[in-house]
Amino acid sequence: MIRVHLQALLTCTTLLWAGALCAAPARASHGFDLSRPEIRSFIDTAAHQPPLTRAQVVRILRHAHPQPGVIEKITRPAETVLPWWQYRANFLTGQRIGDGARFWLAHREILDGVARDTGVPPEYIVAILGCETSYGRITGKDRVLDSLATLAFDYPPRGDFFRGELLQFLLLSGEAHLNAVKVKGSYTGAMGAPQFMPSSYRRYGVDADQDRHIDLWTNWRDIFASVANLLVQNGWRSGGPVLAEAQLAAGAPPPAVPRMLDLNETLDGLRAIGISTDSDLPGGTPAVLIAAEQPSGPAYRVGFSNFYVISRYNRSARYAMAVVDLAHALAQAVGREAAPAP
Repeated sequence: MIRVHLQALLTCTTLLWAGALCAAPARASHGFDLSRPEIRSFIDTAAHQPPLTRAQVVRILRHAHPQPGVIEKITRPAETVLPWWQYRANFLTGQRIGDGARFWLAHREILDGVARDTGVPPEYIVAILGCETSYGRITGKDRVLDSLATLAFDYPPRGDFFRGELLQFLLLSGEAHLNAVKVKGSYTGAMGAPQFMPSSYRRYGVDADQDRHIDLWTNWRDIFASVANLLVQNGWRSGGPVLAEAQLAAGAPPPAVPRMLDLNETLDGLRAIGISTDSDLPGGTPAVLIAAEQPSGPAYRVGFSNFYVISRYNRSARYAMAVVDLAHALAQAVGREAAPAP
């Protein structure tokens, strides 16, 4: 039986920082034990990050609640379970392409301006938003505080990473005037239309309209500029190659596909093991071999520098391929829409 104290019913501590509201008393009894050594250590670290104070950090963490479902989800992400052809089918739907083309045309002026300023074509910005949140329509229903705290304190395999993101979230909440208790996102703590983790929000977020506030939920100028900025800051090359189809020579043994998305090969090196592409790039061009399974069996593609950059958004070859394929489909759809009637 849950015991509810009269004092808890009569008193609700209002957080003065980040505008967070007191949680319901019955729910608060299921929160994290802040006396746990790893949580005390986190509080000590966060309290030394101005403008945070120990009191602010403790007040917010008192509202965090463990979410076992978050751990279940993170251990079975779709990109590590589904073969490429099935994964691709989830993203390259007629509705997603049609919605994306209409979205692009509705925001064409802003997108064209961002493309001129950054060298990132509109189709890649729109494709990322399409893959992440269906163009801002599905931004997540999990409390970011709960998700990050659960992964920070109850998921040892990536605890260090998520403790860092939790700290970044606390800092971001003050800077961006977010309600640390109420803001919602994905089960991993990603936020807004581009699904930026807190560290990415702070590092790559752009105040494009110079209103002294970076809004990645509803301000499309900020959103487009921030997505492009992430790509540019990770090395996007304007006009550079992204991805090419590959063929394995008859009789050649199946190649070993690297697990890490590093540009650790060259086109010449791939040719030496029987992998060719229709690209006319120099043989010394850095590249990475990618598995792109089809229903009929193994298949391969070759990624270049800009493909690697897209993978910095989500370090999954399947995700990056989905972005590229959706970008191409969107460009074709918008081209048809813009074509003059016969």
